[in-house]
Amino acid sequence: MRRSICVTEPSLARAGEKGTWNFCYTTAVALPKGAKLKFDLGTHDKDIDWELPQTDLKQKENVIYALMPDETVIKAKEVKSAQAIPSQFEFTLPAGIKAGEVLRIVLGAPHETKKDKIQKLGNRAQLLVQRRRPFNLYVDPKGKGVYSEPEVFLIDIKGNRLHTIHILTPSFVTKNKRFDITVRFEDEYANLTNFAPEGTLIDLSYEHLRENLNWKLFVPETGFVILPNLYFNEAGVYRIQLKSTDATMHFTSAPMKCFQENTQSLFWGILHGESDRISSLEDMEGCLRQFRDEKGYNFYASSVFDAADFTSQDQWKALSQHLADFCEEDRFISLLGFQYVGEPGKEGVRQLIYSKDGKPLLRQQDSKSNTLGKIYKSHTPKDLISIPCFTMAKGYHFDFEDYQPEFERVVEIYNAWGSSECTKKEGNLFPITGSAELSAEGSIQAALKRNCRFGFVAGGLDDRGFYADLAKDGQVQYSAGFTAILSEKQTRESLLEALYKRACYATTGPRIIVGFFVAGQPMGSELSSAVKKGLNVNRHLSGYVAGTDKIKELHLLRNGEVIHKITQLDYHCDFAYDDMQPLEKVVLDGGSGKSPFAYYYLRVIQEDGAMAWSSPIWVDLVNQNQAKKTTV
Repeated sequence: MRRSICVTEPSLARAGEKGTWNFCYTTAVALPKGAKLKFDLGTHDKDIDWELPQTDLKQKENVIYALMPDETVIKAKEVKSAQAIPSQFEFTLPAGIKAGEVLRIVLGAPHETKKDKIQKLGNRAQLLVQRRRPFNLYVDPKGKGVYSEPEVFLIDIKGNRLHTIHILTPSFVTKNKRFDITVRFEDEYANLTNFAPEGTLIDLSYEHLRENLNWKLFVPETGFVILPNLYFNEAGVYRIQLKSTDATMHFTSAPMKCFQENTQSLFWGILHGESDRISSLEDMEGCLRQFRDEKGYNFYASSVFDAADFTSQDQWKALSQHLADFCEEDRFISLLGFQYVGEPGKEGVRQLIYSKDGKPLLRQQDSKSNTLGKIYKSHTPKDLISIPCFTMAKGYHFDFEDYQPEFERVVEIYNAWGSSECTKKEGNLFPITGSAELSAEGSIQAALKRNCRFGFVAGGLDDRGFYADLAKDGQVQYSAGFTAILSEKQTRESLLEALYKRACYATTGPRIIVGFFVAGQPMGSELSSAVKKGLNVNRHLSGYVAGTDKIKELHLLRNGEVIHKITQLDYHCDFAYDDMQPLEKVVLDGGSGKSPFAYYYLRVIQEDGAMAWSSPIWVDLVNQNQAKKTTV
């Protein structure tokens, strides 16, 4: 049987390139007058997708139309669909086409545009690299709206011109211990590319450079290169620097802190968030590859919504399998999680993360899991962790009155829709504004003052579920956040244990290195004046910060108030401060017969506006009589 032939001209496009694309359809059978053809771009409502064309042929650029074999122009008609933006276009033949004749669907500059303007007035390709990107053509010979299986046009999307060199490095290294880094050559849309001027050469260097480690790199065919066995022979803070030999490009890595000796590593990832390119429900494998390989994340948790109309049972099963397959110790840790949207104020929005694979999706519509209380009763803290998210967003907020310390070990202080640290008046630089409004009931600082004890994590981008409505309603959107976890090992058990210990912190996106200690104890610790009597007189606050830009300010906070501010810093520093106020004069009421306490944490603000928050450290005022009773 003869087959129709589908050819795309040109058959290759660069990401984001403007051009005119011809989809040439050579029909295997004659098509009568009135036959219909439906062309599907497969575009969704995302900025990175293939640009949607206009059907009005009077427009001067970016149009879609078809050409009969005799060059007669056929106007396209948009096909209505459930999508917010239609990506299907229908053509009705004004005359018959013989078998073997060619019908062209043109996407780009208007018909008879001069050659020198075809690119400028054309249609923009998608921003994401993709091999054999399909465009579907459905044919209805009878013209009654009954279409056959699609004919498929294919086009390869490759990376565009070299724009950025992205350097993926470990944040913590040890003196004289070797490590690897990955250098990614990317276009302006973060795709790997080798599309660079011939002979482009890159110099690699870093602070305190040793001459025998001065390397020169070519842009490889693969678009990336792994540089093995680097090491530093002195403790300190370093940044890898890459500069083209013609001085037109200069790039710097995130900071690396080299310790004399070190038992912990710093791991980066997100516990709540979606890819800006790939839907996790539609392509969890692609989503995981992006976070692991392109962004260099060390861990990632799924965060689909529990509602049946959002996540079907089959989707949950497939998602769970992909997460299990991708979890690999010392490379990438994937976690099974989902979002639960409960009663505003009482429950709010939660990210629930399992400690093991193959667990069920707990749906709010099911009687056994329609409240958080029931979920907690049927699980142990070893089974799952519950993270309150977006706690200051009115209508989705959580007032922390029913705070469950065994399950709720960390809280999301920031995500791309804003920070829940405190109100704008109290110094919030990323306030939740717009349609969601702000609810002071969900203030994290207010909860800390009521003796809720949790560490800080950050959420990433989320444009699903109710978050999608925020985008449509003009809600202010910030950069995607990042979570850092301090752990001895890159295993699922070790990372979850670190979260339970609150050995973590949050940033607004950059890999800012943060260390914070009170009396030598790390973030997340709970200290007692009965054990360390000197705490009654002095709390020694210390730590270090290494930013991706110059540090504008460091804020040392006690009970939500800034007690010391450090300014005019370079991109990294060590700091120390002694809080000499008597502990008994600064403590807060512990409530419910608990000891009075004070809490401390560090807030970092860079010159570029990026921020980081350390998890708090608590100091309990315990007198000797209380200590003896506790011991007995």
